[in-house]
Amino acid sequence: MAGAHSGERTEMPASANPPPESAHSNAARELLLRFETLLVVVLAVELLVFSKTGVNFATTGNMFEVLRLSTEIGLLALAMTPIILTGGIDLSVGSLLGLCAILFGKLWRDAHLSPALAGACTLVIGAAGGGLNSLLITRLKLPPLIVTLGSFSLFRGLAEAITRGVDNFTNFPQPFLFLGQGYLFEVVPAQVPVFAVVAIVVWLLVHRTTFGRSFRAIGFAPEGARYAGIPVERRLALAYVLAGVIASLAALIYVARVGQAKADAGTGYELLAITAVVLGGSSIFGGTGTVHGTLLGVAVLAVLKIGLTLSDQPSELAGILTGGLLLIVLAGEALAKKIAVRRRHSHPANVQSKTL
Repeated sequence: MAGAHSGERTEMPASANPPPESAHSNAARELLLRFETLLVVVLAVELLVFSKTGVNFATTGNMFEVLRLSTEIGLLALAMTPIILTGGIDLSVGSLLGLCAILFGKLWRDAHLSPALAGACTLVIGAAGGGLNSLLITRLKLPPLIVTLGSFSLFRGLAEAITRGVDNFTNFPQPFLFLGQGYLFEVVPAQVPVFAVVAIVVWLLVHRTTFGRSFRAIGFAPEGARYAGIPVERRLALAYVLAGVIASLAALIYVARVGQAKADAGTGYELLAITAVVLGGSSIFGGTGTVHGTLLGVAVLAVLKIGLTLSDQPSELAGILTGGLLLIVLAGEALAKKIAVRRRHSHPANVQSKTL
C-alpha cells in the first residue's frame, strides 16, 4: 500500500508539470503559428520573389515608394482595427475619405480658407461623420454593418452631389502638396512620419490602455462588458469617431499626393482596409487582433501590388492573389480554433487517465 501511494506521488508531478523542454517546444510552436509570424514569412517570400522578377524592386527608393503609396490604406486600416476588435465594422471610411477630400477643396477654393484652416475643418467634418455612425449604432442600437452601409452611400452621394460629378479641385499651393509629394532628407516621403505617429498612437491606445482592453472585452461579450462596468456605448463612440478623424486625415494626404480632389477619391479603400486588418489576424467577429498585425497586413498587400506592377504582371492578378490569400488566412483561423477546442476537450481526459 505504501509502495502504491509512493508510486502515485512520483507520477502525479510528472503529469502535472511537463519537463522544461516540453514547455519550450510548446512556446516555440505557438510562436510559429502566430498570425504575425506567418505574415512575416509571407512578406519575406514576396520580397524575395519580386526582388528577382521586379525591375528596381529591391532598392531603398522603391521601399519608401511602397510606404508612400500605401499610407492612405494604412491609415484606414489603423482606424478599422479598434472597430473590428469591438465586433463592428465600418464600410463608410472610403466614402468619408472622398467626401472630406472634396470638402477640403471646396473650403480652400470657394471659401478662401488657408490650407491649414481648411485641413482643420476637414478633420472636424471627419469626426462628425464618425459621430453620425456612432450615434446610430450606440443610441438606436442599429447593426454596424447596416449603419455604415447606409453612410457609405450617403457620404459618396453627398460628394457627387456637391461636385455634380464633374467638379474637380486642383492647383493647391506647393507647401500643402509637399505633404503628399515631398521628401524629407530627399529620401523619406513626407507622409511617412504622419503615418508613423498615427500608428504609434493607435498601438498605444489598443495595447497599453484600458480602452484597448475594453475594445477586446466588448468584442468577446458586449453584455459581459456592461456587467463588468465598462461604458460600452462610449467606447464604441470613441472607436467610430476616431475612424472618422483618421479617414479625414487620409483624405488630406490623398489630395496632397495626387494633387486634386474628386468625388471618387477613396473608392474601394474600405475593402482593402478591412482585408489588411483581417489578414493581420484580427477576427471579424471581434475580440482578437493586434495593431502590429494590421501593419503587417498592409505591408503584405502593398508589396504584392507594387511587386506585381514592377514585374509587369496583369493588374487583375493582385486582386486574385489578395482574395486567395485572405481566404487561406480565414480558413487557417477556423482550423486553428478547431484544433484549440479539441485540445481543451481532450486535455482533462488525458490528465484524468494519467492520475488513474
